[in-house]
Amino acid sequence: MTQVQKINISLKERAYDIFIADNLLKTAGERLKMQFPNSRFGIITDENVASFQLQRLTASLDEVGLDYAIITVKAGEKSKDFTTLANVMDEILAARLERNDIIIALGGGVIGDLAGFAASIARRGMDFVQIPTSLLAQIDSSVGGKTGINAKAGKNLVGAFHQPKLVLCDLDTLKTLPERQFRSGYGEMVKYGLIDDEDFFFWLEQNHEGIFAQGEALSKAIAHCCKAKSRFVIADEKELGMRALLNLGHTFGHALEATAGYSDRLLHGEGVAIGMVLAHGFSAKLGLISSQDVIRVQRHLQLVGLPTTIGDIEGETPSLEQIMNAIMQDKKVKRGALTFILTKGLGKSFIANDIDANEVKDFLKEQINK
Repeated sequence: MTQVQKINISLKERAYDIFIADNLLKTAGERLKMQFPNSRFGIITDENVASFQLQRLTASLDEVGLDYAIITVKAGEKSKDFTTLANVMDEILAARLERNDIIIALGGGVIGDLAGFAASIARRGMDFVQIPTSLLAQIDSSVGGKTGINAKAGKNLVGAFHQPKLVLCDLDTLKTLPERQFRSGYGEMVKYGLIDDEDFFFWLEQNHEGIFAQGEALSKAIAHCCKAKSRFVIADEKELGMRALLNLGHTFGHALEATAGYSDRLLHGEGVAIGMVLAHGFSAKLGLISSQDVIRVQRHLQLVGLPTTIGDIEGETPSLEQIMNAIMQDKKVKRGALTFILTKGLGKSFIANDIDANEVKDFLKEQINK
């Protein structure tokens, strides 16, 4: 039994706590009743998560007499679209959930993003609680208030900053996670070391086996990542500056996800893994780091079974034109100028503005042909 870890995201009136421990779903009802004594709840989840975790949550709510409605969507990235959002909104209103009621996001990153965005616009703004059930969601997407859906033009291009009121990271939910999904989350975990914490990257190199075995190293790593992300969120809530560093690997990764049709051909953390190798490779091409740094990052990601090259994507290799079109739709593009998160060494990332699109194009041409 792991000790409960509590991390506070101190955003003044939008402050909230993250709890990390085993079996938090069992006590969720008690905690929710204490924090939201006069509220009803709308649980948004997906079909896969519902089969493993929903009964644990509803039993906890029933035990303390809380009233709730359940809204279930299809599993997968394709549920982050306008059609699913419209259906969710209709069900929130049909359940007569009011403005002072609470939306619960029970699921991985897709559900957290979708439910959080629905909460941000339902009745002009409802509060919500994150109960992330994937490694990626526990260490990254459930923290910080980024919510949204995908558009035809690209990933997460429609959304809002809407902070949760509470985050419950139940480590037991990770035991039912498919191995590929767990690996995908690990890709985001590595990111925290490569942004500004080489010591953490070194620690992951030494302790990744314990993390994948879901031993004590796992809870330690999750807490470390949540604390790391909280630093960026507190300093730059709406990503006007340093919070953009959290997008290391994401400009390339999101573009690759788009070319794969937001399908199981490429999971988000897999796209980030390839994207981080590309970001380090592009940094090396620009003379910012040595090729040895690129090799070290790539070897570690390969060691845990993550894809690291464009050619590793299942199915047809995306074309240069497809990738560049997706990159040009990235949220960090300003007046057509490209912004990338690049690096001057392991744990030394920085925001690089006004990157020449032709340099990116030439680099990607080399990578596709590898």
